[in-house]
Amino acid sequence: MVTLLRAPNPSPMTLDGTNGYVIDVGPGALIAIDPGIDDAAHIASFVELARERGAQYVAILVTHGHPDHFPGALALRSATNAPVFAHAHAAYPYDRALADGETLRFDAATVTTIDAPGHARDHLVFWVERERALFTGDVVIGSGTVVVAPPSGDMRAYQATLERLLREYPSAEIIYGGHGPPIHDPRSKLEAYIAHRKAREAQIVTELAARDATIPQLVERIYADVDPALWPAAARQVLAYLIALGNEGRVRAETLDRAPTEAEARLLHPDLGALARGTDADLVRAELGFAARNEPIVRYALV
Repeated sequence: MVTLLRAPNPSPMTLDGTNGYVIDVGPGALIAIDPGIDDAAHIASFVELARERGAQYVAILVTHGHPDHFPGALALRSATNAPVFAHAHAAYPYDRALADGETLRFDAATVTTIDAPGHARDHLVFWVERERALFTGDVVIGSGTVVVAPPSGDMRAYQATLERLLREYPSAEIIYGGHGPPIHDPRSKLEAYIAHRKAREAQIVTELAARDATIPQLVERIYADVDPALWPAAARQVLAYLIALGNEGRVRAETLDRAPTEAEARLLHPDLGALARGTDADLVRAELGFAARNEPIVRYALV
């Protein structure tokens, strides 16, 4: 049995909130996946669910270290003494690192760990064989697409993760993502995600084939039908593609000897508080990777 306990943190970045899951793995035994934020009422809902079932938590699993996913794990550990399992690269406290392909065996379920970089370096996906379910965190979500933003995000790693899930888990019947509703046709969703990333990259290459361009120019052309308030996030996606293309020798970058214009600066170095629009600015910073505000303006060209 899988139970959804959604965190009370709805926002443009988190949709209806961050999805936390509780899975019955044997007589009197539960595991939690991504308890989400450290909110007293939210954590109490996990504790109360265990009390109602006469059970206890034997493990708390975390998909990745973004601030809408891991803090609740630490709070639930304090409340229940259950150990936290995480990626070896996780920067938050945990009790045990999980390796790619490692299987956790419980009385009534097994959970296999999948190293799933791309959205974040420390991202894990969990396969629960009994449920034929992939718990994908922010690799695949129920509505829309996910952010892949440098420096933690890596476009080619992300695409490889999607291809791996499609290739190695053809028997998956459901995806429980980190946000949004469950996905009941995993193959179609993964194929759509893969196609979307290829199409966006093709748009960038087509634009650069016509003329050299900066990231703001590419965003303005490619995301013309997207709310300009979301263009700073789009800029980070474009950067991820350009880094991949540059590493492959397909694109070259030239730093321009000028400061960004006011319009360029709003896109490349946005006010995180304004961009958050109800979201914690720290979450926006983590998801989109914004850091230095004095980065130069760069023009890109096909090789």
